[in-house]
Amino acid sequence: MLSIDFIRNNKEKVAAAAKNKNRKIDPDLVGVDIEKILALDEKRKEFTRLIQKLHEERNILARQTIDEAVKKRGKAIKEELKKLEGSLSTVSVELDEFLSYVPNVPLDEVPVGQDSSSNQEIRRWGKASQFDFKPRSHIELGSLLDIIDLERGVKVSGFRGYFLKNEGALLHTALLFYAFGKLAARGYTPLIAPSIVKGFTLFGSGQFPWGKDEVYALNDEDSYLAGTAEVPVTAYFAKEVLDEKDLPKKFAAFSPCFRKEAGSYGKDTKGLYRLHEFWKVEQVIIAPNDIETAKTLHEELQQNTEDVLQELGIAYRVLLMSTGDMGEPQIKKYDTEIWMPSRQDFGEIASNSIMGDFQARRLGIKYRKKDGKTDFCFTLNDTLLPSPRILIAILENYQEEDGSVRVPEAIQRFTGFKKISPKK
Repeated sequence: MLSIDFIRNNKEKVAAAAKNKNRKIDPDLVGVDIEKILALDEKRKEFTRLIQKLHEERNILARQTIDEAVKKRGKAIKEELKKLEGSLSTVSVELDEFLSYVPNVPLDEVPVGQDSSSNQEIRRWGKASQFDFKPRSHIELGSLLDIIDLERGVKVSGFRGYFLKNEGALLHTALLFYAFGKLAARGYTPLIAPSIVKGFTLFGSGQFPWGKDEVYALNDEDSYLAGTAEVPVTAYFAKEVLDEKDLPKKFAAFSPCFRKEAGSYGKDTKGLYRLHEFWKVEQVIIAPNDIETAKTLHEELQQNTEDVLQELGIAYRVLLMSTGDMGEPQIKKYDTEIWMPSRQDFGEIASNSIMGDFQARRLGIKYRKKDGKTDFCFTLNDTLLPSPRILIAILENYQEEDGSVRVPEAIQRFTGFKKISPKK
């Protein structure tokens, strides 16, 4: 959430950010402009001023000798306060509703564009796999090796359901354990994060109100399934004041993730690329309110992700995302995409974002500086490794002509085997 002062002092920039992110600042999506928000804020301040003035008058009356005139005025003040406080409440709720729809303002280096066509590739690592035989897809390999069962997954779980079995299940857990341990070794606090969360965490991360259709709501009141560990971990310090000397706080969060994929109808309907439930090791940082520090940490998160992919020997590219292909809270975002032979293209594996103080404002996360003043923290997050999506690249890039799949050397100590062979 942006502060009302920032919006007032940067009207054109805020309006441009909403336009460039393809967002309208209005819960009813009728295109109400920034001026509406500022007008509501002026009403709120005026009601607050009038209420304060009446409180002061009532305090003066309380020190006077009580007579009929004082009683009459006291009664009138009470009625006026009731009316004004009701008006203030109404305006405040309306203002907060509009403010909740104002997206964050991207940094100047972010390319402006309406969609993914404006994303900028900034580097590549590795080479796309070449085969002297006709390669199989991960779906074909999964069946041949008896490590993926999509048919029974759909039968049991429904659309996009799956089973990982035999070496497939072991490969999946080995990859996640390897990634989790790597971050812990780099000083990140390991967390097993809850996936059942309250609504305020989703609002705080910026999932609500925009992405509510993507979230599974449970039958229990105010209970949802998180689509990423970013949601609970960013809210870990909600309504707390941290100490500057303890920042940044770095977390390695391991959790199941659940997404409706409501906006992806008809996309990637087969295989393990787009699923309703999966597992992920997520990186989350709570940092001081300083953009240069945030940029340094952003690059650190990116390096962590790239180190893992390089150790796994998976070719990838890094994209700087345009305004139209980034989320509402983000001020800068990299996407890392890995080479998937069956797609003959790169597919997203990680998203790395600086959120500024947008999430911290919504969650009330502050820190106390050395001079005693407080400020809102910055937050950042990046996927380290999601599975089973990473299995697509492992199976397809490491396959051999007979359908066998070699296991990357980096995780062989976790799997206990070096190759997965077709079942005889």
